[in-house]
Amino acid sequence: MARRKKVYEGKAKILYEGPEPGTLVQYFKDDATAFNAEKHDVIEGKGVLNNRLSEFFMTGLNAIGVPTHFIRRINMREQLIRQVEIIPLEVVVRNVAAGSMSKRLGLEEGAALPRPIVEFYYKDDALGDPLVTEEHIIAFGWAAQQDLDDMVALALRVNDFLSGVMLAVGIKLVDFKIEVGRIWEGDFMRLVVADEISPDSCRLWDVKTGEHLDKDVFRRDLGSLTDAYTEVAKRLGVLPTNVTHATKPTLIN
Repeated sequence: MARRKKVYEGKAKILYEGPEPGTLVQYFKDDATAFNAEKHDVIEGKGVLNNRLSEFFMTGLNAIGVPTHFIRRINMREQLIRQVEIIPLEVVVRNVAAGSMSKRLGLEEGAALPRPIVEFYYKDDALGDPLVTEEHIIAFGWAAQQDLDDMVALALRVNDFLSGVMLAVGIKLVDFKIEVGRIWEGDFMRLVVADEISPDSCRLWDVKTGEHLDKDVFRRDLGSLTDAYTEVAKRLGVLPTNVTHATKPTLIN
């Protein structure tokens, strides 16, 4: 079998050339990073869980008409995706004060926000992915005003979907981030949800206990990251309920 050509490697994923033009293979690694990669570990099974959970969320979004780059899962660690031009912004939607927002604005962590708040962060590891305004984005040409309006609308639709799905299984969606990419179909361009949606990119709390079920478990040394992600997967039906650890899981197809 021919060696695949690597297109890009990030902290948690690797992109390879896909089998057809306009496609890529996205491979989920077991690496866990925090604080702009200052904290790093390899956690067995994490990539498998994130692959399956991202498949679950992207498939759900596609089903309700929210366009994504996801085509299909290939195996336990890989999925086939559309090749997109990534807009160099992270789009963050916050429902509850937590993380950097609490520190930045002096808000008590866990305080409900008056409405979902959408923030933009410039994707640059060397700068620590700084918070930016729409004025910065338009002035520096990262996206046009129409792109921003469409990104906000897209992010809020994702928020509605994820909030409902999570609440149904006893999980509060505190906040999440997405990336958005451009796809051209002839002369027509549209924006789609790209990258991944997983506990790596969401902040998730148990509704009753407040237990963290996201990457804050790793950031704050709160316990086993795979146990937390496995719990999310089990509640959503991605894993059988009798699975106790996702290192070598028997997953539902």
